[in-house]
This record gives sequence, C-alpha cells and structure tokens, in this order.
Amino acid sequence: MPLVEHLRELRNRLAKGMLAIVVVTIAAAFYSQALMEFLSAPVPRCEKGLGETTGGACAVIAYTDLLSPFTTTVKVSLMAGVIIASPIWLYQLWAFVAPGLHKHERKYTYAFVTAAVPLFLGGAALAYTILPISMRVLLGITPDGSANILPMDKILDFTVRMVLIFGAAFELPLLLIMLNLTGIVTGRRMLGWWRGVVMGVFVFGAVATPTTDPVGMIALAGPIVVLYFMAVAFSLLNDKRRRRANPDAELDDDEASKLDLTPEDVGEIESVSSARSLPAQASSDRDRLNGYDDIT
Repeated sequence: MPLVEHLRELRNRLAKGMLAIVVVTIAAAFYSQALMEFLSAPVPRCEKGLGETTGGACAVIAYTDLLSPFTTTVKVSLMAGVIIASPIWLYQLWAFVAPGLHKHERKYTYAFVTAAVPLFLGGAALAYTILPISMRVLLGITPDGSANILPMDKILDFTVRMVLIFGAAFELPLLLIMLNLTGIVTGRRMLGWWRGVVMGVFVFGAVATPTTDPVGMIALAGPIVVLYFMAVAFSLLNDKRRRRANPDAELDDDEASKLDLTPEDVGEIESVSSARSLPAQASSDRDRLNGYDDIT
C-alpha cells in the first residue's frame, strides 16, 4: 500500500480504539462509586467520631476541594475505560502492525502476549493484596491525638501506582527469556549476573514502591527474584537444546568454531589407472628435456 493508504488505515484503527475507550468510559461512569470503593478498600477507615483520637490506627477519606468529586469520578471512569477496552484498541494496533511482520516474528509476539498478560495480572493482584498491610504500616507512624485525612484522589493515585509498578516489574523475567530466544543473551551469562540482579531487584523494590516499609519492598523483590531464576533455568535448557541442534549456535560472529585436527587413518590405498597418452606423446621421434616433452 502507498504511504497515504497506510496513514488512512492508521487513522481508522486509532479512531476505532478511541471510540471503544469513550464508550466504555461513559458506561464506567455509572459504576464510578463502586470502582472508587474497590480502589480505596485497602485503607483502614475510622468510625464516626474516632478520627481525632485513634492516631495511626485508621484514616478518614475526604475530598479537599469543590471539584475533587467530579475530577476523581472522571479519572476513575477514564482509567476503567482504558483498561476494559484494552482488548479492542490493542487488537487495532496489532492489526495495523501484523501485516508487516514475518511469520516467526508473529509467533514470538503471540507467545510474548500470552505470557505477559498473566504475569502483569499476577503482579497487580499481589500489589492489591499487600496494600492494606503497607497502608497500616504508613498510618502507624501517625502520633496519638492526630487524625489522618486522606484525599480520595491521592489514594487512587497511590493504588494505581502500586498496581502498575508490580505488574510491570513482573515482566522482567519474560524480557530475559525473549532475549535468550533471540540469541542475544545466554543462560550461562544470565546466571553469572545473579548477585548483581538480586541486589538490583531489592534496590528497585525499595525505590519503586511508594511505601517506605520493608513489606512492600520484599513483596515486590521476592517474586521477581524467583521469576528471574526460573527464567535462567529456562534459558539454560533452551541453550542446551540449541547446542544439540547446532554446536556452533552460541559462537560470536567473529569467533572461529573448534576444529578437530587429529590425523585419521586413510585406509586402504586405491589404485588409479593412468590416463591414455596423447597421439603426439606416443611418437618416439621428439625432443625431451629432463625426461619430459613439450606436450607434457
């Protein structure tokens, strides 16, 4: 297709994806109250009249300005629209890109998406599970006699940030496996990185999680370390399979393969018949130089 046709197709694909997001966002606006209750459920709420004396035991959820209820509702509805409509707009993007990919590239893409979605959902579920513990630890720092008044939009931002960080972090082992399948990184090399990777994962868990408690860091770093070693084990098995199929598969482009220079027995010598003489060679009346004539 010419460039104009590609641009027209891209416009149509984006329009369909945006239309799906708008429709789902409007539908989600009718359930925005339930969505906000679900996202704010990890917060330990105070009963009426206890907000001033419980200290860090609980918190009061509030809206800090006049427009906060409206903007929070729009934000939650739009977020739900993007997530729920993701199969539609992701398919539109895939339908635009897929015709330009080779068969093996499409195969790798299908495998990546099939594994990436459960990993992301697993990370998001883990984040939502540990949110109550993290919030209680953070609220526990509040001294007695003080009240925790938390804006609803801040709670939603905190919850969504935790879910996205955990979900994205769980994709790291899958990225390593894809690098191994494409031959960029070997399993032995990844295994040699284990000390730095473990240290880096725990540092990332301490920096990336919005909470300052060790619970969130360990909850994020622990599963990633386990998934990392699972990715290393898969890569080692894949390298072993690749070596059986091709002993030179792991060689660099400028590295020579190993040659076996051990002499071998040539076996029984086969006799070879001599070729017929040329007519001029059969004649005996010709000059010879060191036993050879000019024809030879």
